[in-house]
Amino acid sequence: MSWMSGVTCRVREWQAQRARWKADMERFKTEQRAARKSGGRMPENPGPPPTGFALLPWLLMGMGAFSNIFQGKTPNPWIGGVGLLAFNSLYIYVTFRAFVKEKRESRSTRVALAVMGLLTCGLAIGYGGSWLYFFPLLGLATGAVLRGPWLGQIGLGVTALAAVVSFFRAGWDAVNVAYGTFLSTMVTAAILSLSEAVRELRAAREELARRAVEKERLRFSRDLHDLLGHTLSVIVVKSEAARRLAHRDLDAALVQVTDIESVGRQALTEIREAVTGYREGSLATELDRARSALSAAGVEPLVRQSGTPLVPQTEALLGWVVREAVTNVVRHSGATRCDITVDGTPERISLTVTDNGPGASIPDPVSIPGPASAPAPAPAFTAAGSAPPSAPAPALGTGGTGLKGLTERLATAGGSLSAGPTAGGGFRVRAELPVDSGDLAEATDLRRTPGFPGTRAGRVARLT
Repeated sequence: MSWMSGVTCRVREWQAQRARWKADMERFKTEQRAARKSGGRMPENPGPPPTGFALLPWLLMGMGAFSNIFQGKTPNPWIGGVGLLAFNSLYIYVTFRAFVKEKRESRSTRVALAVMGLLTCGLAIGYGGSWLYFFPLLGLATGAVLRGPWLGQIGLGVTALAAVVSFFRAGWDAVNVAYGTFLSTMVTAAILSLSEAVRELRAAREELARRAVEKERLRFSRDLHDLLGHTLSVIVVKSEAARRLAHRDLDAALVQVTDIESVGRQALTEIREAVTGYREGSLATELDRARSALSAAGVEPLVRQSGTPLVPQTEALLGWVVREAVTNVVRHSGATRCDITVDGTPERISLTVTDNGPGASIPDPVSIPGPASAPAPAPAFTAAGSAPPSAPAPALGTGGTGLKGLTERLATAGGSLSAGPTAGGGFRVRAELPVDSGDLAEATDLRRTPGFPGTRAGRVARLT
């Protein structure tokens, strides 16, 4: 009864895996429909669960031997029938254990594979003909189980064995059997190894994402605790002091209330700074937001991204360029199409945002290179090719300093920003950055940007 319980457990495990796969597929289809409507990134197809059922259809290669037994063309049919049943049982046992690493590397699986090889040789030598096609099945089981540095040598050994036995029984037809054995061994091992690597990488990526979320939550909770713990304690103490002094010394109580107001304002500013740093998104996030904003404005977005992975500081700078350029396209260009291209080499990364609009109000060409000895002049903003240089600058970005602030920050990081109309009409913004630079952290610190709420000037403007 032990083998019956084992089969029952396998069937239940397979049913559970299939139920999880169906749930994953339903979630995938839902996310896919949502991504198509919003124009966002398409989710990955989870694919079917890895089980031995994928290798069962290859047993149809043994139908010729079964047909010979059934039609009475095989001498000693009882021996052939028992051999066929034993071979199929060993094949199912080995292939189902091949998808679990611990079971695949166990001694029992290797012994079953060796017995399967001896049985294949015995049936092929004894009967020949269609029984020789058990060698490709043996190669398939070998490739499913033996993955690693010894696979090539063992695969060649199984191929040579198939060639010798087949040549003894079928002459030069042994070439086809040997070729099929070698091909089934190597292709099966390659496909299963690749699929296993993909599953492991996907699981590792999900684990890294989960750990990153937990780390960020811990950081944010720690920041809030550090910001609010002392501040709220001071507010409570001063409130108690103001309550005690209110009925006998009103001036002293008002001093305490003023201190409470000052502490509260300072805490509000610090919390805003912490939340701003917490909400900074990656380049991929900004590209998704750009797609959504352009689609909502009736502009067709086309995003292309290639190159090496970027450090977070570089992604943050390019994300701000995408945000500013797309905002200008939506507000000022009147375009129907916007191309966003991210491309790079191991040394430098470039971002280009190009639209095809006439540009009702766009900036004149701007180009501020990397770090220079003298500050670059502020760009003059004019109506597209019509207004004179002395025309008043339209509001661009935040307070008319969007592109200017970006060029200064890119220059700090050793990059450059250029913006201007294209030859065929439309407007183009191009940013270039080194892939890695020591000044990126300073360039991506928003609190160094004039007018940012975290600066002293920004606090005065917001709190007074």
